Amino acid sequence: MTKAIRIHQAGGPEVLTWEAVEIGGPGPGEARIRQTAVGLNYIDVYHRTGLYPIGDLPQTIGTEAAGVVEAIGEGVTEVAVGDRVAYAPMLGAYAEVRLAAAAKLIKIPDSIDDQTAAAMMLKGMTTSYLIRKTYPVQPGDAVLIMAAAGGVGQILSQWVKHLGATAIGCVGSQEKAEMAKAAGCEHTILYNSEDVAQRVKDITGGEGAAVSYDGVGAATYTASLDSLRPFGYMVSFGNASGPVPTIEVADLASRGCLFFTRPSLMPHTATRPRLEDLADALIDVVSSGTVKITVNQTYALGDTEQAHRDLEARKTTGSTVLLP
Repeated sequence: MTKAIRIHQAGGPEVLTWEAVEIGGPGPGEARIRQTAVGLNYIDVYHRTGLYPIGDLPQTIGTEAAGVVEAIGEGVTEVAVGDRVAYAPMLGAYAEVRLAAAAKLIKIPDSIDDQTAAAMMLKGMTTSYLIRKTYPVQPGDAVLIMAAAGGVGQILSQWVKHLGATAIGCVGSQEKAEMAKAAGCEHTILYNSEDVAQRVKDITGGEGAAVSYDGVGAATYTASLDSLRPFGYMVSFGNASGPVPTIEVADLASRGCLFFTRPSLMPHTATRPRLEDLADALIDVVSSGTVKITVNQTYALGDTEQAHRDLEARKTTGSTVLLP
């Protein structure tokens, strides 16, 4: 018998329960993993509240973790017993031990420790597709990053700088502005007190940003649109402040023939080649030190309720890891 965080109904952090679960042996195509670190992500809140349905309850939530393969089922070729692995996105991560589809597991090199591996997969592979697939960042681009001090934001800032583009980070406080600058943002904007679009225009000599990577949602949607250059890309990849309003197509035309897209990680990892493409690029930049994953908070897995409360209260920065 092992333990996991499960929900029996959708709701607030109080619905997260730390309870005993039974894990059997791996079936065909599966691996059993003893987890060493679990990543905390805002999508976990969406699953907990029911914003993103996850099927019949009860369910173990969480989508990202690292650990060691304890056993493999029939036909598994991707991993072997004893391999250090990590994964995202795959529901069921808030657990000490779990069964997982072996085709979704990525081997982690010795140059990356367990907490880093658990913290980097979802945010890092999100960044990997955003800057390499959704809008391929080019040297010299002005790139607007909403919530630049957050987990994805800090990875984006570092990777964007590495690509030779100018990172402009939007943040909610002066403290977070310093974090964004440390991560590679050449410019920072306090979106609660400054005119974001005007500041972006000032920074870019009136042109506007090539792209806005916006995981905040409702609170920054209009500012993102207004900050873009003609033919710019509005990339809405999350909604931490609430869903974006209904898109008025005319707004895209009037602002200079803008492109709008709402990508997600799932389609980008739906096949093994796509998953490996994103993960390999991420592992390369983390192993080389080009991108540093900042784990600024750790909680015991049994204290996940408090971790969720802190995440929703915007008390966390960088990445957060839950320790089984």
